[in-house]
Amino acid sequence: MPLHIRAEPGDVAPVVLLPGDPGRARRLAAMLDGVRCYNEHRGLLGFTGTAAGRPISVQTTGMGAPSAAIVVEELIMLGARVLVRAGTAGATGAVRTGELVIATASVPLDGTTRTYLHGDPYAPVADHGVVAVLLESCRALGLAHHAGLIATGDALYAEDVAGSARWAARGVLAFEMEASAIFTVAALRGVRAGCIVVAVNSVAGHDWLQDEAFARAEGLLLQAALGAAMRLSEP
Repeated sequence: MPLHIRAEPGDVAPVVLLPGDPGRARRLAAMLDGVRCYNEHRGLLGFTGTAAGRPISVQTTGMGAPSAAIVVEELIMLGARVLVRAGTAGATGAVRTGELVIATASVPLDGTTRTYLHGDPYAPVADHGVVAVLLESCRALGLAHHAGLIATGDALYAEDVAGSARWAARGVLAFEMEASAIFTVAALRGVRAGCIVVAVNSVAGHDWLQDEAFARAEGLLLQAALGAAMRLSEP
């Protein structure tokens, strides 16, 4: 049994959705049938259920790359083979709040990825097949979405307008705090990973979606993520 996810092999499905927020994990788990909680330790809520008869797990990662890396390592120990982050992000100029972004790769601005790589240059990328399935899910639901480069950082409130504009000019669509580490650990351990996020604010303006607008945007994210998980769970 791993240190942080108090579960046994068989408790976790091969396909796992990774929200950072425990509340979002509960809302996503509520969309599954026959759901059961396999972990509550450290607030890292983990659930397994089915959708259209296919097993799917939902596992909270917490905030930030260090926590996400620990969770992903332990999920892989428990048998996870496809990991899909489903979270929130700050948008650059090319993306409007409420729109979805499917990451093809993440700029590793975080310390966790750097530690795993011992400082070597590296480009953490999503699995191409997982990206394709996420795109298919968004198209099937008719959701506004983008696909491309995101960036993973460590300090949410350290982001500045000049810095975000510089990265936007280099093609970065959104900033978040976990994907780079998830992609890196997945590559090192021989599993597949992807990431879909919904833009809940503009990095330049900090104009956060609130209340009903946030709930609506999150609902679209969860629909797209679950639709992709169902496809990825097909035999």
